[in-house]
Amino acid sequence: MAEVATSRTFSATSDQLLVVVDPVARRADGESVRIAKDVLSAGAAGAKVCLPDGPEEFARALARRGARRPVVVGDDRALVRTVTLLHRRRELAGCALSLVPVGGAVSLARSLGVPTGAVAAARAVLDGAEQRMDLLVDDSDGVVLGTLRIPPVGALTRMREASGGAGRPWLRGLVRTLVPARPPGAVSTPEAWPARLRVEVDGETLVDLRQPVEGVSVVPAASGAARVEVRPVSVGAEATPLSAEGRTVTVSGAHFRYRADAVVSGPVRTRTWVVREAAWGLVLPAR
Repeated sequence: MAEVATSRTFSATSDQLLVVVDPVARRADGESVRIAKDVLSAGAAGAKVCLPDGPEEFARALARRGARRPVVVGDDRALVRTVTLLHRRRELAGCALSLVPVGGAVSLARSLGVPTGAVAAARAVLDGAEQRMDLLVDDSDGVVLGTLRIPPVGALTRMREASGGAGRPWLRGLVRTLVPARPPGAVSTPEAWPARLRVEVDGETLVDLRQPVEGVSVVPAASGAARVEVRPVSVGAEATPLSAEGRTVTVSGAHFRYRADAVVSGPVRTRTWVVREAAWGLVLPAR
């Protein structure tokens, strides 16, 4: 979410680090993991390295960090998992988190300003500055650090392909017009796109169930708010997206799945997200 302010800088000569290496990162790129460990161990006053074998050991290592500053070596999923754990333990406010991105999925880390090279990222851990950032929190205690999308990327394309509409313009039109669009005799599924959803921003309805939509996205806006964009189904001419900014976003209607950063969740019938301003801190290169 939106970057808020720099709250503190760090010194490599006085910091105690807990370096938690995600097992996926070890399998994906052992060389980058080795480089990150070497740079952090050489540069920090004290660095304890943990090599958990799975999510439970990962969570235990994080919970037992004591006064050490946590450093995650892993991809976007490892970052989201860490923020989720700290949020659910109500420890985000007092924790400055660092990340060394390793793995195939690091687009979220890049968008947040984390260097994607192992050496540069490790040096930012040692000499960077904490930036407080907004966080989206939903009513099931899930978190969103970057972008929320409904449906997940590719869902609408898969539906059209399954409907055989790739080379049939009349069928593509039918899929876009009928909601849900199913050929006779098809088995009902929990969700279909386009769909009818109600989207409310700060209690005001942006789109209601009468208007089928192709997608909804929620992205960072000004501090303490998120920008919501709804793409209605177009019949003929391209439909103009509907947009609004606010602190609370509620989506309800037919069963839908959503992608929050790197994680796909659902199906659900309703979900509410609330922006929490400056809720978490990430150490980035000093400016």
